[in-house]
Amino acid sequence: MAKYEKFQRAPLVLAIAAGSTFASVASAQDAELVENSTPEVEEVIVQGRLRDSAEVLISERLEEEVVTDILGAEMISRVGDSTVAAALRRVSGLSLVSDKFVYVRGLGERYSSTTLNGSTVPSPDLTRNVIPLDLFPTSIVESLAVQKSYSVDKSASFGGGNVDIRTKGIPDDLTYSVEIGTGTNSEVSGDALSYSGGDDDIWGTDDGTRAMSGEISAALQRFKGDLTVAGIRDTLIAEGNEYSSNQEAYEAAQAINRELALGLNRDISITDASTDPDQDYKASVGNRFYFGDDWELGFLAGGSYKSKWRESERVIRDYGNPQEQSDHRDESTYSVDISGNLNLGLRFSDEHAVESTSLFLRNTDDETSIRDYFNSNRLLSDGTGFRNYELKYEERELELHQLKGSHSLGPETKGLLPIGLLSWIPEELVVDWFYSDATAITDIPNQVEVIASTETDPETGEVLSSTVDIASRSASFRFTELEDEVRNYGWSATLPIEFSSSTLELSGGFARIEKGRSYKQTEFGLDIFSVADSAILDDPLGDVFSDTNITDDDNNFVFAKSGSNKQSYLAATSTDAIYGKFDWTLEETWRISAGARWEDYSQAALEWNPYSFSQSEPQITNDPEELAEAVYTDDDIYPSLSLTYMGSFWAETFQLRFGASKTAVRPDLREITDAIYIDPRTDDQIRGNSSVRPSEIDNYDIRAEWFFDSGDSLTISAFYKDIINPIEFFEAASSDDNVAREIINAESGEITGIEIEGMKSLGFISDPMDSFFLQGNITLQDSEIVAGDEADAPTNAVREMTGASDYVVNMLLGFDSPDGNHSASLVYNVFGERLYKAGRDPHPDSFEQPFHSLDLTYFWYPTDEVTVKAKVQNLLGEAIEIERQGGAVFEEEIGQTFALSAQYKF
Repeated sequence: MAKYEKFQRAPLVLAIAAGSTFASVASAQDAELVENSTPEVEEVIVQGRLRDSAEVLISERLEEEVVTDILGAEMISRVGDSTVAAALRRVSGLSLVSDKFVYVRGLGERYSSTTLNGSTVPSPDLTRNVIPLDLFPTSIVESLAVQKSYSVDKSASFGGGNVDIRTKGIPDDLTYSVEIGTGTNSEVSGDALSYSGGDDDIWGTDDGTRAMSGEISAALQRFKGDLTVAGIRDTLIAEGNEYSSNQEAYEAAQAINRELALGLNRDISITDASTDPDQDYKASVGNRFYFGDDWELGFLAGGSYKSKWRESERVIRDYGNPQEQSDHRDESTYSVDISGNLNLGLRFSDEHAVESTSLFLRNTDDETSIRDYFNSNRLLSDGTGFRNYELKYEERELELHQLKGSHSLGPETKGLLPIGLLSWIPEELVVDWFYSDATAITDIPNQVEVIASTETDPETGEVLSSTVDIASRSASFRFTELEDEVRNYGWSATLPIEFSSSTLELSGGFARIEKGRSYKQTEFGLDIFSVADSAILDDPLGDVFSDTNITDDDNNFVFAKSGSNKQSYLAATSTDAIYGKFDWTLEETWRISAGARWEDYSQAALEWNPYSFSQSEPQITNDPEELAEAVYTDDDIYPSLSLTYMGSFWAETFQLRFGASKTAVRPDLREITDAIYIDPRTDDQIRGNSSVRPSEIDNYDIRAEWFFDSGDSLTISAFYKDIINPIEFFEAASSDDNVAREIINAESGEITGIEIEGMKSLGFISDPMDSFFLQGNITLQDSEIVAGDEADAPTNAVREMTGASDYVVNMLLGFDSPDGNHSASLVYNVFGERLYKAGRDPHPDSFEQPFHSLDLTYFWYPTDEVTVKAKVQNLLGEAIEIERQGGAVFEEEIGQTFALSAQYKF
């Protein structure tokens, strides 16, 4: 990049930093004024803040061979986003779905990939490989790199884009920081729905209160998974127990069955609990030690804790009969987020470096909800309805350990070796390697659902009374365990070769990804078939299912393992890859990079019945045809080409990039089997498809970038993606009010779009406005998917892709005071109407409506070490809304969030 050194690099980088990190500095005249009227050290600090947060990122963006957007920690902090998912919606062409999944250029979450420091990481999502990005707090992030054009050093499952989460590295000198914050949400009333949990809930982990009891676990083994009264009776007889009659055997089995029911945690009465304000604590410390002229040793350690209460009100309406059929849910959630990280690094000269990263993340949501609804069986005007009481404690954890190194045989290294040894190896050759081992765990113990009937006002639907149902499904208790482990390792070698008027860089490498997943779901039913006194069914839930009521011979409570045996599964994938590429820069004006990657991919997914004890029905099938059907293999070559022109057309720094590549999206976990299972998130019936094939994506990009010495910038990008055999969910035929979806290959899909982003200082309006700037990006796109013959009667055979909107707008009005003591950002984000769920004829498609997000963040720097931050999110009080055939079928109020924090950093 010698050409850029010809410019006045420091002013240029600061100017570009202003546009790319949502920051701004005063004009040259104001800078001179500040220099003459304030101590010199303050000017250095103000400018240094920009340099530290953005200079490296801007240099990287300029030097990237492919289209890449980079968000630094300073910018993320400035807009006030607390999770990686929320921060990424600020990038052009990206939109956030369900507050956790990122859609890149209109492609759904399956069409993008996520890495952490360049390595593949596991997912705690119960049914998919995709990683929910709300798991990652922004406090651990140094930068986010969004690569929109493929390069062969990335996995071919790149899809339509890759998000690389880069954690904070080792500082150059001693640094430590402490931050304390609080906040709340306007929807939090102060009296939230809650129940009696465990003593360790404050730390986001269950202390065993909700765990499956040892008695029940032992009984599952003893009675071979059949805990019905009949099943227990058969085992008792098989064990040699003698009874005078079948009735005596039945009564003995019934007593055991009821005793087992007492092993469930039934302290589930829902009460009103007082809520505390949000708590947010962060701390970190790091240092680098120097030994002699060549050796460096450093570390960085950090941790965070956050807890909050949130309440939400959700309404779902039937599009055909919204007045009579509706679903109203009140939900309270207590969330705990904990993170810890440790980085260690050792460096010798500039020739060898070894660094380790260890990361622990915990994200726990404790949800309590009451759901009242009317359907085709009970209309609102009937004066009776349904009620579900639901408790869900979900703990997600990610533990990751990474080790990486970079080595070259430079003069310092060769000076330590015997003369002539390895002298034939070029000093410019750099060998990098990495190893990553990570495990994600999701644990949902004792997820409770109790079914009740309500007496209601036939005019308003107001609930007048509620009674637990006497039915075959009065209450269910579900235990879900997921473990997802990924091992990723590889190496690469890079050799730059200098010619008189050009530079050629040759590189290649190897990578292997191994992934194993186990998913175990166990569900029990505690059914009430009759009671001596029906009044007990009106009591609090904990009393209804009390020891006294269950063991009372006059009542008929029956305990059993319920649910389908097809819910649990085992899955594994492995990928071996080899790639090579060249990067040729001619006359510091033209740059061409091209390469290819070969990948050999294998995947297997098998149904697992952990409670099968019969050779005729093994836990895992031994049928050759079923085993063959459960395995999928694929190998292919994935090329990429990038061409860049570098000059000074219309601006001091100009780049024009063109890229073309081929990538893939492969079937997800259970999708290659013909199993029918229930999605644990949505309760939809999901049908796998052993015939589903991988999607291939042909990607084309062109981007022009202008960076001006004044600090203004402009970027225009155009892209086109042609998807062959896109993998999509389509609604399938189902009964009653159930929803069924099946996975198929649609016939074809394509996306065309343009992105415009830029930054403009407002000083041209007047001198006082010189402290303000406007930064933003707009994405306009058009998507189309052709369902094809495999889809079962879709409402629209040709439609837009799920989650793709016609436009996405991000705008930021920023302020930086001339003295550097204050800054503020008013941030606006909106996406256009986007397809939420495609319908099945004659049901229409449903569309999520635009959400106008307006956030305000203010910073005060009273001293060089202290930062006070205040933020308000969703200033406009927008709600989430989904429409079907022009009528609202879903509404959820999320409220406004207020937060205040103070940080001391040295």
